Amino acid sequence: MPYLAAVITVSDKGYRGEREDTSGPSLCAILEDNGWDICHYSIVPDEVELIKKQLIECCDVLKADLVLTTGGTGFSPRDITPEATKELIEREAPGIPEAMRAESMRITPMGCLSRSFAGIRGRSLIINLPGSEKAARENIFAVLKPVKHGVEMLRSEGSADCAGRVRIPAKKAPSLDAWLKEAKEDPCAKECGMFLFHNGTVRGTAKAQVRDGIESAPVTGMEFSYDREKLDAAVAAAKSMPGIHYVRVWLNEGTLSTGDDIMLALVGGDIRPRVLDALTALVSDIKNNCVTEKELN
Repeated sequence: MPYLAAVITVSDKGYRGEREDTSGPSLCAILEDNGWDICHYSIVPDEVELIKKQLIECCDVLKADLVLTTGGTGFSPRDITPEATKELIEREAPGIPEAMRAESMRITPMGCLSRSFAGIRGRSLIINLPGSEKAARENIFAVLKPVKHGVEMLRSEGSADCAGRVRIPAKKAPSLDAWLKEAKEDPCAKECGMFLFHNGTVRGTAKAQVRDGIESAPVTGMEFSYDREKLDAAVAAAKSMPGIHYVRVWLNEGTLSTGDDIMLALVGGDIRPRVLDALTALVSDIKNNCVTEKELN
């Protein structure tokens, strides 16, 4: 059963068409890259009743597992998204906005001014995110992995086993064609003469047999996870290599089957040798330092 997510942009100017909404579509793309199905996206003005109406629609009618709002979390008199959310939730989830503010404070001291809020309505988790695309992305990446576990607990009939026996479904791999299109539309594209990609999948032969010739039972699947901070560091290292102007990585997560995608990595740069070197270094760094794999037999 797929995870369902809804995204609501709260913005007077966005609702009136005076400002392009980039935060909402960016959040939708992040969620889709991480295996969520988007069941709703909308823009509403900074009006309490209209925000509440959208939240109720997403939670009670569409039954979204996760509802993200973006906008209305600052100090402006019109910033009332947390207040609208608090009127509807049944239980607070204070650790989520605490984690997001902590991540924002690592980047800018202004992060302490965020009034983001999170809570549960029925079996839906609502999270308020900042209105800027950059801040919204930073905040959701800070909590996306534990949020998925929280949704799994909301779906369960009893208490979830926090020791780790919950089997998380694999994510859906993004479209490489879409990635290439976005890469070529990026401002850096004019500096890129070559794009190369790597696509890793779960193979049916055990690593020990491939690498060391040790006879092993066929692999039926894999438990796969990764460390977000280490992945970000690996991407940054690849971007810093000579001639490299574009790097994008997607990693799967959860219980995978043979043939499932593990990784997509796309690197763009000035000439092929540099791009190939960067892609090779990036994939090696990810495999050796960023991921945890457990083959299933």
